[in-house]
Amino acid sequence: MTAPPPFPVAGPPFPASGPSSPAAGPPFLTAGPPLPAAGPAASAPGAGVPAPERRGAVRDRYFDLLRALALFRVVLYHLTGWAWLPIVFPSMGVMFALAGTLMARSLERPAVQVIRGRVRRLLPPLWLLGAIGVTGMVAQGWGPDAESHPGWWWQHLAYWILPLSDPPYASDVAGIEGVLGASWPEELAGPLWYIRAYLWFVLFSPLILRGLRRLPWPTLLAPLALAVVLRLDLFSTTERLDSAITDFSTFGACWVLGMAHQEGVLKRLPAYIVPSIAPVFAGAGLWWASHEGFRSGFDLDSIPLAQALWSFGCVLLLLHYSPSWTEWPSRLRPFARPITLLNSRAVTVYLWHNVCILTAATLYDRLWSVDALSENVPWLLESWIPVLLVTWALIALCVLAFGWAEDVAARRRPRLWPDGRP
Repeated sequence: MTAPPPFPVAGPPFPASGPSSPAAGPPFLTAGPPLPAAGPAASAPGAGVPAPERRGAVRDRYFDLLRALALFRVVLYHLTGWAWLPIVFPSMGVMFALAGTLMARSLERPAVQVIRGRVRRLLPPLWLLGAIGVTGMVAQGWGPDAESHPGWWWQHLAYWILPLSDPPYASDVAGIEGVLGASWPEELAGPLWYIRAYLWFVLFSPLILRGLRRLPWPTLLAPLALAVVLRLDLFSTTERLDSAITDFSTFGACWVLGMAHQEGVLKRLPAYIVPSIAPVFAGAGLWWASHEGFRSGFDLDSIPLAQALWSFGCVLLLLHYSPSWTEWPSRLRPFARPITLLNSRAVTVYLWHNVCILTAATLYDRLWSVDALSENVPWLLESWIPVLLVTWALIALCVLAFGWAEDVAARRRPRLWPDGRP
């Protein structure tokens, strides 16, 4: 059995040689947007159904479900590399849209206060990842000379502190024989493109919201227009800036769509409009993917324009449906605790899942040395299902070991296993 494929969730492996493709509860993936409590805010356009008469806010369980599905799909995709998974469920577009919805709701408060809070809740889990990862890379011989960029190595390390651009990582270290493959720094740094994109979306959200209120449809469609411009190669930039622009063009429309949902822009349309136009955008994305070689080995995440159109169309339908559950439907109650746990520790799961996949695959590969297994049940050793189970077991350990950083970031009392139990 071979090691799992490199991080392909929303673009080429990090960092790509060309354009990369690719809140708040805990900042971006985690706590689902709460339904507003009764009061003045509840009457805002698009604010959702009024909450029951109780103090505080009530979580929107529909958004919790979408976020949990998105996380599970991300892990499965990075393990298997199945190109059809982003079509079945466009996880990254969903997560950006949910983050945009919550950001728009939060901007009822002063923008500086909201941005500071979002950044504060984002950084401690990243710092913990960086402290462990960078220390491990340095211990295995990583340094300025090894990376051939003297004079910039120390400055680029600052991106592990404030990820305004892609942080550096070691490209050639030994790993841990039989436990952690030599590609572990790449897997560790892989998810950080999302952190970078999220941070820039947060910084620009007050400006986006202002444009959305004045010119809703041009603002909503501007990222898709930018995706077309980038595909036409009408201008070029530096590699770092190109990555940020490509991320915005690919998933910016989903972020703005989430903000538009919160602002009630979609609700002002006749009921038949969204179900009519969403398949057009999604179909255009699939058509372009086919045109760009989707059937010959490329996945959707390596075709930014196709990803942008498909994600926009799918997210548009998901937000149009948006039932805003204040309580779990009876058929979903058995899954309430794992869904709650995934939402409470989504940052930890997302940041550490690639390393967990690599570790699970490396450990499982050792079973090929057991003759009784390799001779009698080779099909079991080739199966991805045991690796997936081991991966989630390792993710659970990461939740126990590192999840407290999300509570510290949110200024809550640290919890080991926040699955909603009293």
